[in-house]
Amino acid sequence: MPELVFFSGTMDCGKSTLALQIEHNRSAQGLAGIIFTRDDRAGEGKLSSRLGLVTDAVEVEDGADLYAYVVDHLSRGGRADYVIADEAQFLAPEQIDQLARIVDDLGLDVFAFGITTDFRTKLFPGSQRLVELADRVEVLQVEALCWCGARATHNARTIGGEMVVEGAQVVVGDVNQSDTIGYEVLCRRHHRRRMTAATARAAALSPDVLPVTAT
Repeated sequence: MPELVFFSGTMDCGKSTLALQIEHNRSAQGLAGIIFTRDDRAGEGKLSSRLGLVTDAVEVEDGADLYAYVVDHLSRGGRADYVIADEAQFLAPEQIDQLARIVDDLGLDVFAFGITTDFRTKLFPGSQRLVELADRVEVLQVEALCWCGARATHNARTIGGEMVVEGAQVVVGDVNQSDTIGYEVLCRRHHRRRMTAATARAAALSPDVLPVTAT
């Protein structure tokens, strides 16, 4: 039976790499798919991974009807055996409903990939709707690590290496950016303490935290 499957995890845990692997494996078997994405780090109409792999995709705009797009593609004689939706957290809830309709009415597997919560630990509306509707939710097993070595469970937004907790929910950035808006994955403890790798290094070098010895 066709399924709507949501692959979730933090940033930097291989979601887009898995999406590209699924595309590769299925196309190698002679199957054809439609790839949707939004706000990919490689630019408009691209699905890319941090390993350097990239392929073309359909950029999803505000108000786009994904179900209608697939129906129109098939009506024009195109082929679609499956659908991949990367950066699915950025999709509107009604677009997630459209993905579910592709599964139910057109009989196609839909593989959606995205992070679950934003830099404030709040659910993205698209991810929330996927959790509500998906036939399966798969947490990726490639663990991203916090700077302390613990398993990273939260996404932090940074400016100049310092964590921020206010601002628009969607701001495109990437990990390992120190002097612009970037993102860093943290364990819950260090997310709660707002302690990034940069602020931890600064604290370690501060004379205020050096041990004091009697003279």
